[in-house]
Amino acid sequence: MNDSVLVLTLAGAVITGTPIALAALGALLNERAGILNLGIEGIMLVGAVTAFLGTQATGQPLLGLVAGALAGATLASLHGFLSITMRANQIVSGLALVIFGTGVAIFLGQPVEGQALVPGARLGRTAIPLLEGLPAVGRILFQQDLVVYGSWLLVIAAAFYLTRTRTGLALRAVGESPATADAAGIRVAMVRYTHVALGGALAGLGGAYITTRGAPWDQAATTGGRGWIAIALVVFASWRPLRALAGAYLFGIALRVNFALQAADVRIVPPQFLTMLPYLLTIAVLIVLSATDTRRRLGSPAALGVPYVRDER
Repeated sequence: MNDSVLVLTLAGAVITGTPIALAALGALLNERAGILNLGIEGIMLVGAVTAFLGTQATGQPLLGLVAGALAGATLASLHGFLSITMRANQIVSGLALVIFGTGVAIFLGQPVEGQALVPGARLGRTAIPLLEGLPAVGRILFQQDLVVYGSWLLVIAAAFYLTRTRTGLALRAVGESPATADAAGIRVAMVRYTHVALGGALAGLGGAYITTRGAPWDQAATTGGRGWIAIALVVFASWRPLRALAGAYLFGIALRVNFALQAADVRIVPPQFLTMLPYLLTIAVLIVLSATDTRRRLGSPAALGVPYVRDER
């Protein structure tokens, strides 16, 4: 593999990993609040089609991104209502959200199935002066678009928020022991609702990024299972934002390496196996997630997936 192919592959991996990073950050905030949201894939699909339609109508990809984030927050709030107020089983509610979100996306996207945004309406690259000229690194990291740069800021802000702010510490307390947090005067339901909606907005933004970047709308392939990868990535990252970003780029490389090896005419590994690799890793991580003892060792919030009933504290 020559240097140019490697650089282009890594630059593409950043683009591919960005929606995964955004969705994983959203899932991470949900889970830090004690809410397990398995509906990330459905939220991403709704965000993707809403952003596509919004951008197509206005010609402004930034407005499309905002529309996708709002759609994601709205859909996630439904999961919040079922999980927090109605105290429904969070796994069942999350899976129902995938089905519901997929159905909504198919319905909204029927008129534009298979279409892509015209080049003038797509999110373009915005190179960072001075840094863009750095050998290799400049092309990989500093000739990207605003969403890529924004995702870095969001991850850093989330890491600071969770560890250095009172509100972030309150969030962590709610995820670890909602009864104790409630006794300390923290409004558990409000904290959970807020972060479920915020997490949904980030997942919707991740889906929106895919279509505003130029991918055609195709409900079967637009997100391509990235929502499930994001859920697994939260565990892989031990519920830490910076690790989630690094893991998202690793998954981005795994998703791109197949094309890179074909471009370099490398046939040692079957391309079908390379295509499956990210999803095999996702399944492995989800199996790990199912073991309670393993989750605790990895740093899982103690109250993850457990409804809080105030009278039973």
